Amino acid sequence: MGRALTVINALGLMLVVFSISYVLPVLTSLIYHDDTLTDFLLAMLWTAGTGVLLWISTRRYRGELSIRHGYLLVVAMWTAMPAVATFPLLLVIDGLSFTDAYFETMSGITTTGATVLTGLDHLPPAINLWRHELNWLGGMGIIVLAVAVLPLLGIGGRQLFKAETPGPMKDSALTPRITETARNLWLVYAGITLACILSLKLAGMNWLDAVCHAFAAMGLGGFSTHDASVGYFDSPAIEFVLIVFMLLAAMNFATHFLAWRGRSLRIYLHDAEAVATVSLILGSCLGIALFLWWQGVYPGFWTALRHASFNLVSMATDCGFASADFNQWPIFAPMWMLFLSCITASSGSTGGGIKMIRTLVLVKQAGREFLLLLHPAAINPMKIGGQVVANNIVFAVLGFIFLYFVSVATLTFALLISGLDFISSFSAVLACINNAGPGLGVVGPAGNFGVLSDFQTWICTAAMLIGRLEIFTILILFTPAFWKR
Repeated sequence: MGRALTVINALGLMLVVFSISYVLPVLTSLIYHDDTLTDFLLAMLWTAGTGVLLWISTRRYRGELSIRHGYLLVVAMWTAMPAVATFPLLLVIDGLSFTDAYFETMSGITTTGATVLTGLDHLPPAINLWRHELNWLGGMGIIVLAVAVLPLLGIGGRQLFKAETPGPMKDSALTPRITETARNLWLVYAGITLACILSLKLAGMNWLDAVCHAFAAMGLGGFSTHDASVGYFDSPAIEFVLIVFMLLAAMNFATHFLAWRGRSLRIYLHDAEAVATVSLILGSCLGIALFLWWQGVYPGFWTALRHASFNLVSMATDCGFASADFNQWPIFAPMWMLFLSCITASSGSTGGGIKMIRTLVLVKQAGREFLLLLHPAAINPMKIGGQVVANNIVFAVLGFIFLYFVSVATLTFALLISGLDFISSFSAVLACINNAGPGLGVVGPAGNFGVLSDFQTWICTAAMLIGRLEIFTILILFTPAFWKR
């Protein structure tokens, strides 16, 4: 009980911090006079009030977080914050159920970008900005923000950082202190976001669209202010800008920081993940463009390259923007894009899925197995980017991959038993667990997740949460060992 109350105390503090995020939509409402000011002020008050109440009622349990506290708090935060974030949506959008509102905010905070809403072009500007701000906040992870803030409140942050980043994350020595590391990552994140906003404005967007789409691009969240997504603009310049920043967001932000600190682009060449990510994506863009041109989907190669590049980069980086209905392309192309969404994003990026570092570990391990078949006594340590990967990391990756595919299969069968067709079920689960956005079939880029039943919506919501927290963080709570002293 004491452990749970310590977590509740920390959660209360974080809800108070989270209430500050309402300032941006409040200012937007004042600028655009969209009649949502009272709704956002009430939401801010409710969120802060709830946080203060939780904190005061458990303040005598305030203390340092253990590893178990960290896991509990991570899951509590990623389930509670989407719940309080529904307040403005429920107050402003008539007829919106809590199920759909929670799906929308979970999609925002987990940077999935799947939506149940239609009429995005006519939503109040403050509501659209709120959706995109959730993308931006979720991009680096609210937990990374907590790492920088919680120590100031007397609660250690290192346990949180470990809890939210399981698996083979690169331990780049950015700074000796975790709080300073978190602040540096946020500075890089904010700086690149500002550059994206200005670039989109120069490419032809208005300020609101530029801010919203920059937030979504850097968070790889894929929300848009228009039902037609980026296809609404029909602008090669805008698409090019977004491609560049989606690729940046799919790389490890520690690499961006090290490149900025060292004033050298050579850092990227020494990042095995970055090289593999960019090479795979650019090669796939060329291949899919040639395939679409060969299949006669587009009359010219350059048109095919334009649409293939934007939509493939968007899906491969787990962003979720769309400029065309790729659901209508020959099935090989969208299925390849979904496959890329599973493996392409780097660790330490704002993307989801298996991550490129785990993919590289699997490829290297397969090579080791071939060598052992030929030379059973050979000693062949695994190296990635010149660094030796310990066997315990390899075993952890294999365990993660197993749980990943079991999760995909289980959730797909859950949707199938509810009556959804296979393509829609499978692609919806992949899109949600990879935090990639649109799927295929009825949840393709020309539609949205609003066609799903409440049961199906909750299945997809669970998939988004499991994917964002990289499976282990959720499933460990269901093990008896976790609850033993």
